[in-house]
This record gives sequence, C-alpha cells and structure tokens, in this order.
Amino acid sequence: MKTVGSLTHQNGSIQACSLDELGIGCQGQVVEVNGDHRVRRRLLEMGFCNGASITVIRRAPLGDPIEFELRGYHLSLRSDQARYVRVVQISKPPNDID
Repeated sequence: MKTVGSLTHQNGSIQACSLDELGIGCQGQVVEVNGDHRVRRRLLEMGFCNGASITVIRRAPLGDPIEFELRGYHLSLRSDQARYVRVVQISKPPNDID
C-alpha cells in the first residue's frame, strides 16, 4: 500500500513533506522520489534513494537553488526539482527552540 503525503510508523503517522519545504539545518530521510521518468532517474542517480539521509545546508539569497548534503557530498537543486523528493524530517536545526 502506497501512501502519498504520510508514512505509517509504529507510533502513529509521520507526515512527509517535499524536500524544498525543509528549513536550513534540518535533516530528513528520503521516503519517495517522484517526477517523470527523466527527472526521477536523474534524482535517483544523484543519490536520492529511499532511506538516504539529507541535510539542508543553505539557500541562495532569493531562495533558489538550495544546497544539500547527501551521502557525504554537497549538491544544489532548484526548488522545482526538490519538490519531487518526499522526506520525513528527522531533526530540526541545532538552535531551533520549541
């Protein structure tokens, strides 16, 4: 069973979001890669596979592109490309106070 937008976990439901929605310093885990065949294949070849951990490093001054750390290297994606990657947030920025 495939659920878009959420992922079932032992403790209930954990909400997934698109990669472009994560804030600077947040870490996430890839749960789904969408897009047409070419886009999806390109993202998978760059390492955006299910289970991969990713950290948002920074955003350009106008918000696009976004720099990520994935599998030990840094890469940048435009927001429209990052929207195809669905992630579950696994940690907030170190200085984020609730």
